[in-house]
Amino acid sequence: MDAYVEMKEIRKSFGSVAANNDASLSVELGEIHALLGENGSGKSTLVNMLAGIYSPDSGSIFIGGRTVSFAAPKEAIDCGIGMVHQHFKLVDVFTAKENIAAGREKGFWLRGRRLSEKIQAIADKYGLAIDPDKKVYDMSVGEKQTVEIVKMLYRGANVLILDEPTAVLTPQETKVLFQILKNMKQHGCAIILITHKLREVMEISDRVTVLRKGETIGTVRTKDTTPRALTEMMVGRPLELKIERVRAEPAMEPILTVGRLSAADSHGRNVLKDISFVLRGGEILGVAGIAGSGQKELCEVLAGLYKANGGRVRFLGEEILGLSPREILRRGISMSFVPEDRLGMGLVAGMDITSNVLLRSFQKDGGFFLDLPGGRKKAERIVKRYDISTPSVDHVLKDLSGGNIQKVLLGREVELNPKLLITAYPVRGLDIGASYHIYDILNAQKKAGVAVLFIGEDLDVLLQLCDRLMVIHGGRIMGIVDPLTTSKEEVGLLMLGQSEKGGNAK
Repeated sequence: MDAYVEMKEIRKSFGSVAANNDASLSVELGEIHALLGENGSGKSTLVNMLAGIYSPDSGSIFIGGRTVSFAAPKEAIDCGIGMVHQHFKLVDVFTAKENIAAGREKGFWLRGRRLSEKIQAIADKYGLAIDPDKKVYDMSVGEKQTVEIVKMLYRGANVLILDEPTAVLTPQETKVLFQILKNMKQHGCAIILITHKLREVMEISDRVTVLRKGETIGTVRTKDTTPRALTEMMVGRPLELKIERVRAEPAMEPILTVGRLSAADSHGRNVLKDISFVLRGGEILGVAGIAGSGQKELCEVLAGLYKANGGRVRFLGEEILGLSPREILRRGISMSFVPEDRLGMGLVAGMDITSNVLLRSFQKDGGFFLDLPGGRKKAERIVKRYDISTPSVDHVLKDLSGGNIQKVLLGREVELNPKLLITAYPVRGLDIGASYHIYDILNAQKKAGVAVLFIGEDLDVLLQLCDRLMVIHGGRIMGIVDPLTTSKEEVGLLMLGQSEKGGNAK
């Protein structure tokens, strides 16, 4: 079958950084084509040029055998190319149909019955469930994604690009999405799927194109390859994809005890509701939940960055709720925190690596005198141990890649030898090799008797790595379960708030 979409010898640079270098992609109608590669491999840049967001420096793009050149996303849409971004572009106070038809229809037509009927006909054709009159702010993540897909189909797209579409979905929502994609494939659409989840690539795709360092390494039929072979194409060397669950005997006395913890946001809405659990040294307690379920607020309350309404937080029996991060540090509380927002909360973008490593010492001791030679040695040790790619420890942090910035932050916090390590999405933005390195580090901390609270988004990882898994929904604990005896589907139901499972909070 002839390719419908062809991108040939595409080059794109941003300043001195080459995002794509002679990259190529060939996609047929009626196929689901996975685009795979490590972070920074050029996947997003390549599809952004197909979607009209960027223009290539050189190379050619063909749609249906015709050469095209897009100066804006609207031109790509007019050619049948639609993109659903990882972060949805919807107006919360609009209904589904208002979002779908915005910019295409005006006035009464936006609210009329004929528009609802047209949208419903598209949804029925592809097996999508949608309420055209439902407000976006009342929708689940899966419903919002459906609106984005219908919006592209309404505008005439027959090539759909999805960027990490399952990153924020439960297993049940992922299953629904995959059925939708299969229906679209049967109706002759071309689906380009950007993902880092090899299991999903093997399950849903027909072919896979692998990028590495901006270049196309090759395209293979999914049925003719394996996850191990794809990983080797991505990283350029054999890599063992295995998360070991380290055996360690948890301490008898808990390091962290949280009781009836509650918190509200600036609008007075409860973001944490009666949270209670304990965490012992020598165990990893995972936290799972759909986006916005209270994970961020829980971490920040424990670290002294978010005000609680009530409850208790005790570290080795000592009450620490209400203390600021500096007060926690100066009391000798041995706690490390790797926040979700690396540069906003954890590090200073305009400072070099050594200075960022020394930040913790300054917070603890204050004053004008810092051990610069000692800080430099510690920074050099962190760079070596965590395989941080940098010219030197004097390099400004903002000039590093996202993955290397994350390694600086995690390395600094682990090197403090904490008794409690709180980590929020520690592998986000890291390549496969670095991610598995981080899992090894967390296991090493567990083996050393550290209590680890691990907030993650990949259920497969959470179930493999953690000793217990706490599932929260709407700021409330739905259950604390044993990953060895709980299925991914059961966890998904808890994440959706559709069931509640009594778990051992102790």
